[in-house]
Amino acid sequence: MQRRHFIKQAGLALGALSTTPVFGAAKGPLFEISVAQWSLHKTLFASKMDHLDYAKVAKREFGIEAVEYVNQFFKDKATNGNYLMEMRRRAEGEGVRSLLIMIDGEGNLGDADEKKRQQAVENHHKWVEAAKFLGCHSIRVNAATGNQGSYDEQMDRAAEGLSALASFAESYRIGVIVENHGGLSSNGAWLAGVMKKVDLANCGTLPDFGNFRVSNDEMYDRYQGVKELMPYAHAVSAKSHDFDAEGNEVHTDYRKMMKIVLAAKYSGFVGIEYEGSKLSEKQGIQATKNLLEKVRDELS
Repeated sequence: MQRRHFIKQAGLALGALSTTPVFGAAKGPLFEISVAQWSLHKTLFASKMDHLDYAKVAKREFGIEAVEYVNQFFKDKATNGNYLMEMRRRAEGEGVRSLLIMIDGEGNLGDADEKKRQQAVENHHKWVEAAKFLGCHSIRVNAATGNQGSYDEQMDRAAEGLSALASFAESYRIGVIVENHGGLSSNGAWLAGVMKKVDLANCGTLPDFGNFRVSNDEMYDRYQGVKELMPYAHAVSAKSHDFDAEGNEVHTDYRKMMKIVLAAKYSGFVGIEYEGSKLSEKQGIQATKNLLEKVRDELS
């Protein structure tokens, strides 16, 4: 089963939480827009917003009908059925689709220590089950290796851990997708190589427009990196920080980047992930949404 076919079928199997299709129809938009919960991380960490209100805020304040959760904001609730049911009830009540959960802090899937690597895989199992319950299509994980070993050795370990987790997730029809998120995972060629080694339909990537810092001294070309990761993409993250007077993101050429995304025949969700400080979090989300909509109209 091809990766794109897997993710489309998994999305359709969730049922109609809204009338918005997982992939744009022939006469529909080139791509759909979602929002990553990390865009509101300052507000959430400051307890100025309840995690349970996230879907409502996405829909009512931004008109966005698809959300991406971050496990840090309900980390002790992964196996709490009542809490997950309330999350699902509120999202469905707003007509909002739950797309994925971004997972951090559960160990290195490419750890040099075999026991720690296996433990990391097992630590992610509960999130696969939570994602299934919430109606998500995937969990986003990190191909962290601890920067130990050679380029190829780290690739082999990451592929091993991801293969084990994806095999577990397959029976739940949940995808395991990897974001370029620092270290070798921010090297597009390396992460694409990991995907080739794993070679499982439900294991793919989540290309992020901005996370291409391999080390303090090395930045990977973001356009090249996204191009290398798009053949395996199950989701896309539109990272943003700062905007000019015309509303363009100053670090990433969104028109150039979205042409790369669309050239890969991708027509799924593009997730807003605002991380700037000059605008408020809500202003940053709106600015990114406005830019994505403008670019989508131009390229249609």
